[in-house]
Amino acid sequence: MKPFRHFYAFASLSLFSLLGCEDHRDSPNAPFPERIDFVAARQYPEGIAYSSQLSKFLITSIPLGKIGTVSTDGTYEDLLDVPELISGIGMKVAGNYAFVCNSDRGISVKSTQAGAFQTAELLVFNLTTRKLERRTDLASLIPAEQRNFANDVTLAADGTAYVTDSFSPVIYKVAPDGTGSVLVRDETNFSSPNFGLNGIVYHPDGYLIVANTGQGKLFKVDLQKNNLITEITGTGALPGDGLTFLNQDLYVVTGGSRVARLTSNDNWQSASIVKFDESGYTGATTSVAVNNQIYTLNARIGAIGEAKDFSIQRFR
Repeated sequence: MKPFRHFYAFASLSLFSLLGCEDHRDSPNAPFPERIDFVAARQYPEGIAYSSQLSKFLITSIPLGKIGTVSTDGTYEDLLDVPELISGIGMKVAGNYAFVCNSDRGISVKSTQAGAFQTAELLVFNLTTRKLERRTDLASLIPAEQRNFANDVTLAADGTAYVTDSFSPVIYKVAPDGTGSVLVRDETNFSSPNFGLNGIVYHPDGYLIVANTGQGKLFKVDLQKNNLITEITGTGALPGDGLTFLNQDLYVVTGGSRVARLTSNDNWQSASIVKFDESGYTGATTSVAVNNQIYTLNARIGAIGEAKDFSIQRFR
């Protein structure tokens, strides 16, 4: 196993158990544009969330290891930049806290040779103080020789977080007090020759849905049935990235160039594709539900270089 690095937590984090799930539940009922263009040099922002307290979108950065905000008029501002954040990947906001997956593909300005594909953490930031309040090491939970990459996070109503790993076939569980563990490991359903588990979403009926990008499949993990893993059938090949629930439908960012809207009439044993939105997406990664709409991040991460123009696109 990898050497264990202790997480740390402050008393204020006990409030997590009192918070609801992330993002749109506390979002404003106000006009949002169909498309938000913004300028942020070399941001390449893989993750997106929305803070109703800040009234802004939050975005991560793969090469710069920081978090910024984007207002509905397209104004970008840096928000958080700490040395511990190597590459910000998936992110969720609940109340006053941002939960951020921290990884290292070796392409960040903060990357180290030792940390490349050996860094998987869940960081929690206080959005009022702009401070890192908790750091849970996930890489220490799996054998040291295995590559890892904490990709996406979802939150249950009690504050429990679930995190996918794209290079090791596991889903991590982080309890409300910050204690990390491996929820489930599946060498068959969660593995891939290249990029494996990606987006993850929690359903209030007590299960997770995860995307295996390399296999082009979605899987259901039933937390109330001893973490039973079943493939969600009916969609055909669907190499999913970010997953977002809204009004009982599941929105899947796929292929970087479109977003699929899925529905199910059997509690997500199977699903069907209602429609694809295929216009206006460039290197799209994941979405957030806000103001009863789906907004998807055009991250342009296919070839990280010197780009400065990015956008957030509403599903149509």
